[in-house]
Amino acid sequence: MASSTHAFSIRPRGPVVRSYRLVDQYGSPHPVLDDLYDSLESAWSEATLWWQAQDPAGPEPIGIGIEVSTSTGIWRTVRHPDC
Repeated sequence: MASSTHAFSIRPRGPVVRSYRLVDQYGSPHPVLDDLYDSLESAWSEATLWWQAQDPAGPEPIGIGIEVSTSTGIWRTVRHPDC
């Protein structure tokens, strides 16, 4: 039996850059806060500041969720909107 040598090339993967976006209660990009954020914390901070500037006497909270980009270019929900 002949021996064979296999060489495997392991390419180092660069860091995956993630983007975050705010979505409305239907999972669509938020109509006002439609932007990309560097982190979950910065996205949620922007949402919180915006929400606090709204009419606090409103009858119901507005649902805001957060999605993160994946390495394949799709979005995944990491925080569901409170409906």
